[in-house]
Amino acid sequence: MAKTNPGRFFEDYSVGQVLQHAVPRTVTEGERGLYHALYPARHALYSSDEFARDCGLPESPIDDLAAFHLVFGKTVPDVSLNAVANLGYAEGRWLKPVYAGDTLRSVSEVIGVKQNSNGKTGVVWVRTRGLNQLDEVVLEYVRWVMVRKANVDAPAPETVVPELKKTLDPKDLIVPEGLDFSNYDFALAGEPHRWGDYEIGEKIDHVDGVTVEEAEHMLATRLWQNTAKVHFDLTFRPEGRLIYGGHVISMARALSFNGLANAQMIVGLNGGAHANPCFAGDTIKAWSEVLDKAETGVPGVGAIRLRLVATKGGAPFALKNDDGRYLPDVLLDLDYWALMPQ
Repeated sequence: MAKTNPGRFFEDYSVGQVLQHAVPRTVTEGERGLYHALYPARHALYSSDEFARDCGLPESPIDDLAAFHLVFGKTVPDVSLNAVANLGYAEGRWLKPVYAGDTLRSVSEVIGVKQNSNGKTGVVWVRTRGLNQLDEVVLEYVRWVMVRKANVDAPAPETVVPELKKTLDPKDLIVPEGLDFSNYDFALAGEPHRWGDYEIGEKIDHVDGVTVEEAEHMLATRLWQNTAKVHFDLTFRPEGRLIYGGHVISMARALSFNGLANAQMIVGLNGGAHANPCFAGDTIKAWSEVLDKAETGVPGVGAIRLRLVATKGGAPFALKNDDGRYLPDVLLDLDYWALMPQ
């Protein structure tokens, strides 16, 4: 009896299937140190226990995207080990902050399948939940992945494409218990810009750039225990190892500090696309557009909806061609909600 696992292929998925992902992970302070070593992450709420306490939290949480990557990494052996590409995200919500000492595990449900016309691959939609040691859901999201078929002659399943929200309603957003920006220290945060200073339609060039190195990408992917072959194995992808999409997300989010230093907590993920592949040697730059704003009902806390675009040196604010396709320099198009002091 074979004891190794080649991973799931497209024909192994069916709607309603529940995947209990292996190897829970206890978060440590080292997680934060490594995250901040890999990315120029400087948001104050995730850097200082004292700053976090002044904002009503018991201590500084682990960066929202670090928690996302950790939960995501658990799913890779069961969802995307044999993936061609991760195609998109929707309906992402951060429901509880994650702190050092929490133990996270992941569970996914298959909510859609669709074989591609070439008969060699198909798209699988999954809804993933990350749970802590108290079985509380700390975050959830939907993603869809293009996966290879092991047997091209396997019959195509009945197509099921889930209906997903294009945008989370602000009422869907969860403000962490106790969070209060009434005494927010803008000087320590790094910028004076409040929620009211941003206008819908405003675009911000984050100016800075970071060249991606092979070593840091490999370290990041291992940190999140992401076992997708396209990130590691040159025999699997001779043209070059793909940089993990989450690495691009975190780099762009960190770069957005310059202009959005007070967009502290990510609480919603409306959608996202990895528009073009990223490889070692590419220089990531970023720009943002303010898409919407909303009240939260919590003292001093406003919600701001942002489009975060990462490019490999492309001109700021350029996104798509006239035919609606992403420009070749665009790496990431991410639509998210963040919390900001009013």
